[in-house]
Amino acid sequence: MLPFKLVYSEKYYLHIGEHVFRADKFRLIRERLLEQQVAEESDFLAPEPADESDVMLVHSPYYVNKLMEGSLSAREELEMEIPYSEQVVDAFMLHTGGSILAAERALEDGLCVNIGGGFHHAFPDHGEGFCMINDFAVAIRAMQKRGRIRRAMTVDCDVHQGNGTAFIFGSSGQRPSRLPSHPAAVLGAAANPGVSSSSRKEVFTISLHQENNYPYYKPPSSIDVNLPDGCGDAEYLSWLDNALSSGLRQFEPELICYVAGADPYRDDQLGGLNLSIEGLKQRDEMVLRAARARNIPVMTTYAGGYANRIEDTIAIHCNTVVAAAEVYRTAETQR
Repeated sequence: MLPFKLVYSEKYYLHIGEHVFRADKFRLIRERLLEQQVAEESDFLAPEPADESDVMLVHSPYYVNKLMEGSLSAREELEMEIPYSEQVVDAFMLHTGGSILAAERALEDGLCVNIGGGFHHAFPDHGEGFCMINDFAVAIRAMQKRGRIRRAMTVDCDVHQGNGTAFIFGSSGQRPSRLPSHPAAVLGAAANPGVSSSSRKEVFTISLHQENNYPYYKPPSSIDVNLPDGCGDAEYLSWLDNALSSGLRQFEPELICYVAGADPYRDDQLGGLNLSIEGLKQRDEMVLRAARARNIPVMTTYAGGYANRIEDTIAIHCNTVVAAAEVYRTAETQR
């Protein structure tokens, strides 16, 4: 039995047809975790769909109504890059409910992993980049509304910048100029004038991503680390360590939302970084150890993952659970 819970539903499957986003990966992750005896059936929790009222804590009523009514324009659907259907909306509402449940359980247990979610390109009034609803942003706002937390931090380790998340939690609404190319120029950028002081106090956003990749326009996060093409394990882990240290010096979160993207992998179809499977596991361990050492609860979501071999994507995502089990079991034995 794991020392934390996993949130999963067979209805996480996205009915999007033949697509670079393998919508069956959620089921395959669960099966692999059970086959390898990393997890047991009792470790899994089934989520309920998010309420529209919770979704509207982040997304505009106009956009949510369009999703529910099926009245997106052809341009809006094209920008989302996945086909619209009621089934897809239902799946996104369930992923969002899963992230809300993961946040609740993380606050109770110290850690919870949503075997889904991480849709960080969704903006308040539209979807982008395979993302319809920004599930973990909704989870943060739901926890704040319910008085469970005041301050949260997002640590986004997808190969693509979390532009929707950065906009939701800090953008002035102006499209920024292109960010500096060297990571040191943006590390510790919490004082960015485009980010309101009230937003910085509530949610601190960290994003490590490949600079020369989607999205072209990158709204400023509290800390953005723009990684060069071909960045490998050692360099990535060094920048991650710096970003976490800097962020946790500047901000004291009551919850960390960790977006464990699988697409910094060297064989990813939509990425250009050079991380190994083992390097990605070390990344997971680093984030979780930093949180565990400070007794900060962590809700983890998945994201990205377009490896040429689906088996590699599954292994990367499963390793996030393995890393979490190692970190949290070790911490318990040392108490």
